[in-house]
This record gives sequence, C-alpha cells and structure tokens, in this order.
Amino acid sequence: MKFASYSVRRALGSCRMAGKALAGKSQKRASTLYRFAADSRGDVAILFGLMALVLVMMIGLAVDYGRLINARNQTLEAADAAVLAGARALQTNGGDQAGAIKVAQAFYKQAVQSRISVVSKSDTVDFAVTDNGTAVISKGNAQISTPFMSVAGIKTLPLLHANGTDYAKAVLAVGGNAQLNLEVSMMLDVTGSMAGQKLIDMKSAASDLVNIVVWADQSKYTSKVAIVPFTEDVRLPVSAFKLATGTTPSATNPKPCVVERTGTQKYTNAAPKSGQYVMVHNTSNMKATCDLASSAEALPLTSDKTALTTKINNLTTANSTAGHIGTAWAWYMLDPNWASLWPASSTPAAYGTDKLKKIAVLMTDGEYNMQYTSKGVDDGSYSLTSCPNAANGCSSAQAIEQCKAMKANGIEVYTVGFQLGGSQIAINTLSSCATDANHFYNSTTGDALKAAFRDIALKISTLYLSQ
Repeated sequence: MKFASYSVRRALGSCRMAGKALAGKSQKRASTLYRFAADSRGDVAILFGLMALVLVMMIGLAVDYGRLINARNQTLEAADAAVLAGARALQTNGGDQAGAIKVAQAFYKQAVQSRISVVSKSDTVDFAVTDNGTAVISKGNAQISTPFMSVAGIKTLPLLHANGTDYAKAVLAVGGNAQLNLEVSMMLDVTGSMAGQKLIDMKSAASDLVNIVVWADQSKYTSKVAIVPFTEDVRLPVSAFKLATGTTPSATNPKPCVVERTGTQKYTNAAPKSGQYVMVHNTSNMKATCDLASSAEALPLTSDKTALTTKINNLTTANSTAGHIGTAWAWYMLDPNWASLWPASSTPAAYGTDKLKKIAVLMTDGEYNMQYTSKGVDDGSYSLTSCPNAANGCSSAQAIEQCKAMKANGIEVYTVGFQLGGSQIAINTLSSCATDANHFYNSTTGDALKAAFRDIALKISTLYLSQ
C-alpha cells in the first residue's frame, strides 16, 4: 500500500510538473501572439497597399469625368454659336437654307478645334433648318474615350444626352416670343398687269410673310399686319370712308373708294378733317366710283391670320397703277393720327412706343402712272414725268415725298419690285422710298418675289436661343 501510495504521488507530481510546463509554453505562445497583435509597426504600409488601387481608380474616374465635362461644354458652346450664326445667315442671305447650314457647319468646325480629341469619326453633330425656315437646330453627337473607365468595360461615353435635350436651337422670332410689338402694313399691287401667275406668286409671298410675322401668342406682345390692295384707288370700309372723306356713300353714290388729298397737308400724316380730307374717286361726271372689288377692301391692323390670308387669297386684278395712293394708305394704317378710322383692336400705337416697330412693305410690278385732278378725277395723262392737270403732280413724285415723311416719323420702309422690266423710273421710285439699299428688292421671278417677302419677314425678326 505504501508502495502504491508513493507511486501515485509520484505520478501526480509528474503530471503537475508537466501541466506547469505546458502552461508555461501556452503562456509564452499567448505572449508572443499578443505582442504580434499589439505591434503597429507597418500598419500604414499595409493600409496604403490596400487603398492604392482604390485611389488610382478614383483618380482615373475623376480624370475621365473631367475630360468628359470639358469636351461636353465645348461642344454645347460650339453648337450654340453655330445655330446662331446659321439663323443670322437666314436673316441676311434671303432665306437661303443651304447657305445657312453651311455657315453653321463652318462655325461649329472652327469652335471645336481646341476641344479635347474625340473618338475618330464619332462627331456626327450637324445642323438643319426647321419651323418653316425660321429656325436652325443642331443634331447628332460625339464620343470621348475613357482610358480609366475602360478597366470596368466602359471604353467611350457620349458628350450629349441621347434624348436630344442638349440640341441647340436658334429661332427667328417675332411678336410675343421676341418680346417686341410689331405693326406691319403691306401695300399690294393688284393692277391689271398682275393678272395670272404674277398674282398667284404675290399671294403666296404675302401669305408667307403673314405666317412668319404674326406670332401665335398675342397675350403680352402683339404682332399685327394691315393689308392695303391698290390699283387706281384704295377701297375703304364705309365707316373709315366717312371719316377720311367727310362724305357718306348714298344709294346713288355708294362706292367708298378714295384717291389722294390736296392742300398743304397732302404729304403729311395730319388727321383728316375739314380742309384736310382725302378725295373721293370720281368719274368725269362726278359720280363716285371704285376700281377695286369689295373683296379688296383695305384691312386695318390685325393679328387674325385667317382674316389676313383670306383677304390676300381673295384679291383680284383691275386697271392702272396709282402707287402714291397705296403708299399713303400703307402709312395711314400705321399712323396714330388716323386711329379714329379703325376699330379699337386695329388702332396703331403712338410713335416712339417702347418695344415697338412700325414697318411698311410697298410692293408693285410697274411704274406709277395714275394721278388726279383737284376733283378726284384721273388726269387722263398716264404720264410718268409730266402731269400738268394733276393737282399734286405725277404719282411717282408724290410717292417719294410720302415715303420721306413716313421715314421721318420712324417707319421702316421695305420696297419690292416685281418684274419691273428694267424701268429706271420704277426702280428709282422704289429705291428712293426704301429705308436704304438693303430694303429694296428687284424681283424678276415668282421665286425671287417669295424670297424677297421671306427675307423681309426674317429681317424684322428677333434672333434668340430657344434651347
């Protein structure tokens, strides 16, 4: 038993010693691990190693994005400049659309020369004329390479939004959209020589001007047009005829047509009253007469496109050319002194009104060859240079004096000749009436006439970027 007890004690002692040894080794290992875990030497290097790739990728993304924004802004600015240049070309080149597009393309090409290089052949930006020839718009896109994003599979990015919201558009605007009020009076020659295709061409050209000039939204700014057809006389609404002549049409004398006026106010805008009335067009036996049909009654200022185009489309031709009478009434339509003749909606605004343009367009196809005696009867001479029986002299000379007075009052005057046949007298008359040489058009064909009216419409428009 003693021997057994001793052996047991000895074995237990050995176990205790072994346990202590193991515990010591465990403590040593734990201490080593603790010291390793607590050792912060090299942490920065490890963290930098882990973050370096992320930092490089972020810098790369920033570089790619910066290049994209830079190239995008340059492209947008170039497109804006190009459409403005193209639209301005429309104003000055007679509405030549192909020419305007070439101008826009040239401006764009010049403006992107300093832009960051884009992917070869990816720049498809181009230009087109829209809105019935009154606007220039950009289209297309361009791509830029993305070296850093290509790691993620993105090799290129477009500079412009695919939905077209970045496209630039320059508009030639009138009326409300241009923040400008317009009053335009058109004198239209419907004499006998205008019959046939010439009348068709004139109707198309005049309607085109109306469609461009009369803006849809008239709520804040107005754009109005008056139509003055003329031959030997001008036909007025009865109410205007009474005020202009001081007479009332009767059952036996019912025709409300007028000619010139005599006296000291013959070339002025003085309001009609006793001693300053316009003469009634009379026959040799002093009966009132009208050369113009009722459908050619003068139409005062209005923004009603339907009324304007209907008036133009219903015009017919008749007889000779008293251009000075048409000129005078184109003026009176715009003159506030004659406002009492017209309905309230058609009264012209005062001269010098802020944000207002007054414009007269005088169109004829020939020489002015009809003038009147002091009784309102034609002088019978049909002369262009010698009119001894006429109260105020020959028609052309009268028209030139009226134009001088009209321009002195701030009215901008455009003149349009149509197939004048080389008549120097007609050319001189229209050239003298125009505000300047750029306001006179000598059209030899129907297409040239349409181009002239369109060019006038574009010139009186205001240019702006709509997007």
